[in-house]
Amino acid sequence: MLLRVRIALPDRPGSLAQITRVLGTVGADITQFTVLDRGAGRAVDDITVFCPDGTPKQTLLKSLQSVADVAVEGIWTTREAPGTYPELEILKYITTAGDRALTTLVDSLPVLFSADWAATAAERGVIYASWRAPQQVTLPKDVPSRPTALTLDDGLHVIHAPLPPLALTLLLARSDGPAFHRIEVHRLTRILEIFLSLPATERSVARQLRK
Repeated sequence: MLLRVRIALPDRPGSLAQITRVLGTVGADITQFTVLDRGAGRAVDDITVFCPDGTPKQTLLKSLQSVADVAVEGIWTTREAPGTYPELEILKYITTAGDRALTTLVDSLPVLFSADWAATAAERGVIYASWRAPQQVTLPKDVPSRPTALTLDDGLHVIHAPLPPLALTLLLARSDGPAFHRIEVHRLTRILEIFLSLPATERSVARQLRK
């Protein structure tokens, strides 16, 4: 199984080697490594690891916590295949999806961001949600002026994004794992900018609103 691990560690030579050694002792194989933040002598990294099925997350957590000065911010399941360029693949599909451009985007975002589900809504309520979304999607009361990460009262981590040209909002949600990082918000912002520039976007939204 693929897991995403987010850690904060000292930004100095040897720190990553310690992490690699500890992961190896529990049978975890690193398949991808992403630096999210560096500054003030600390770094925040996302590490994708392949673990044998049945490996308890708690075992991974305890092993990493044994490394001095390392803080584990989250361990959660991911469906994003490492070593690929998923944004490019998804944008390729969206450009050829025609009237299904909006639904293709919504279905793809949870995979791209190792999240649980996504949904879009208009004033009359949710118009489309990915298959893991709850039957009743509760949207934050206030629509932000730009994509914003927040944690709701029930502990659900979300990015709430306005789509002003379409009079829609988008919600991307993750319950298992850490809050969305600012780099993830930036990444989603760029994807939405490209999506909103596509000729098929307005047609796909109109099709959903007619249902």
